[in-house]
Amino acid sequence: MSSIGLQRPFGDLRRKIKGGELGPIPVVVGLIIIAAVFQSANGQFLSAQNLSNLAVQIASTGVMAIGVVLVLLLGEIDLSVGSVSGLTAAAMVILNVQLGWPAAIAIAAAVAFGAVIGLVHGLIFAKAGVPAFILTLAGLIGWQGLQLFILGNHGTINIPYQGGIASLANTFYPPAVGYALGAVVVATHLLSTIKQRQRRREAGLRTQPLLQLLVRAALLLVLLVGVTAVLGKWRGVPLSLLIFGGLVVITDLVLRRTRFGRRIFAVGGNIEAARRAGINVARVRISVFVLCSAFAAVGGLLAASRLFAVNQQSGSGDVLLNAIAAAVIGGTSLFGGRGSTYSALLGMLVIGAVSNGMDLLNQVSSVKFMITGAVLLAAVVIDSLSRRNRNASGRA
Repeated sequence: MSSIGLQRPFGDLRRKIKGGELGPIPVVVGLIIIAAVFQSANGQFLSAQNLSNLAVQIASTGVMAIGVVLVLLLGEIDLSVGSVSGLTAAAMVILNVQLGWPAAIAIAAAVAFGAVIGLVHGLIFAKAGVPAFILTLAGLIGWQGLQLFILGNHGTINIPYQGGIASLANTFYPPAVGYALGAVVVATHLLSTIKQRQRRREAGLRTQPLLQLLVRAALLLVLLVGVTAVLGKWRGVPLSLLIFGGLVVITDLVLRRTRFGRRIFAVGGNIEAARRAGINVARVRISVFVLCSAFAAVGGLLAASRLFAVNQQSGSGDVLLNAIAAAVIGGTSLFGGRGSTYSALLGMLVIGAVSNGMDLLNQVSSVKFMITGAVLLAAVVIDSLSRRNRNASGRA
């Protein structure tokens, strides 16, 4: 019996790979290769100081990528996340620095502002039928213009270095906090999977072996303990990383364990079938665009906190492209209906590691852009090939 329990996970893995369900395997392999190459070229790449800097650097764009993942699950795209992040960050700083609002209220107002922007996008998309690409492209231009307007002649507004908004990206906790949170995450994950396994068994559905669930939980615990130990050797566990990781975990639980999450996958997988099943497609679409812009606002706040300022360039440059690239590189399908918010985490690790490693090697931006583009192209090719394999196996 135990032999069957040990063999079955590997059989399931082989079957998924053969059917095109590669999951995070290509990304994890890519990360290992990237780490090995840069560590051999520069011994500081895997140092505690550099990894801590990398964790802080990827948090802001990574949070934006979570919202992009949600939109991609619908089979749509949002090109306005960069502009929304810059605009909401500018609004937050004006409220806090110039108007004297408390930091917490200014942050909440900025996130609410982002959600309202997403509501506007969602209503126009779902009710008026404007294609998401054109709609959010107009948003990219329009919201950036509004950002320039409210900043006015100031151009740049600095944030005080102590407390308030600056604490979001510049607060570090001792390793004990990381270990405690890691234990909570692993316990929650294990209890959730065991409960789901019990429900599937009661429904007469196929379940995963308990040993497999325990092994996964143990590996997750080892990973979290290792990351915390490494970060603890420098300044500690960054608050911005906890915010990013917490949003990834919470959003994934919503997608996998709630009716709303299942409806997102249903709409992205087959909109007509979802509509016939009684799902309010318009409501799901509007909700996703609201969440996407809200996540963009949170990302903008983290970016402003890390740089201690908001200026006319906030949210511009390669922010949008990196957010979309992270979602796709991490494994979220461009065709909708397949993906995970962990794609944002994995994809940002790839993009951040490449950028960080190139900086350590004193490479120019042109080389970083070309390598990031090549990685993105490879991810899209893998997605297209795996989708073709799934369709072929389905017909068979």
